[in-house]
Amino acid sequence: MMGYYLIAGIMFLVGMLVNSRLKSKFKHYSEVSLGNGLSGREIAEKMLFDNGITDVRVISTPGFLSDHYNPQDKTVNLSDDVYNGRSVAAAAVAAHECGHAVQHAAAYAPLKMRSALVPAVQISSTLSQWVIAAGIGFMGFGGGSQTILLIGIALFAISTLFSVITLPVEYDASNRALAWMQSAHIAVGSEHEGAQDALKWAARTYVVAAIASVANLIYFIMIFLNRRNDD
Repeated sequence: MMGYYLIAGIMFLVGMLVNSRLKSKFKHYSEVSLGNGLSGREIAEKMLFDNGITDVRVISTPGFLSDHYNPQDKTVNLSDDVYNGRSVAAAAVAAHECGHAVQHAAAYAPLKMRSALVPAVQISSTLSQWVIAAGIGFMGFGGGSQTILLIGIALFAISTLFSVITLPVEYDASNRALAWMQSAHIAVGSEHEGAQDALKWAARTYVVAAIASVANLIYFIMIFLNRRNDD
């Protein structure tokens, strides 16, 4: 498992750097006032209205950068800084989360696939590492260890698939948000460039997570193949 911890450690450090950069960008663009003076809540409600979505509520949620769209109860949840904020950062985040609501209304395939995987991911994320550790630990005690390891890899692959599918979902939501912000004149010129920059760094956090998951999956597969070849 040393290879796993090495990969995890490297990606953890990269993730910390990206998250630090994201927070720095958010802080910077939170201090850049939006020319039209609209709050994040008002922007979210306008984007939903412009896209013909009338069954989604915009609500405030506690936390920092805790913003998300909940497809189960059809709510756009905005952190206080975004909900009440009247900055470029607030506009970008609010529009991005509404981008997910637009995806949901349009039955965007990757979003549907990601939502369908959620129950399986909740199980796999809890069990996969324990099963893989058991499979590796029992190596040398017969073919049963290969089966255990293979089950663990299959569980881990579900989480990896979820991470990979998340990428087009997040990038598409940002693209929808930026296109709408420009066409609706919510953010223009340097404001639009700032929103694009903020969302770019937010997306990179998902890229790091996906790369880490794929790298670890390959590592576990290589262990399995080497173990099988040794028998």
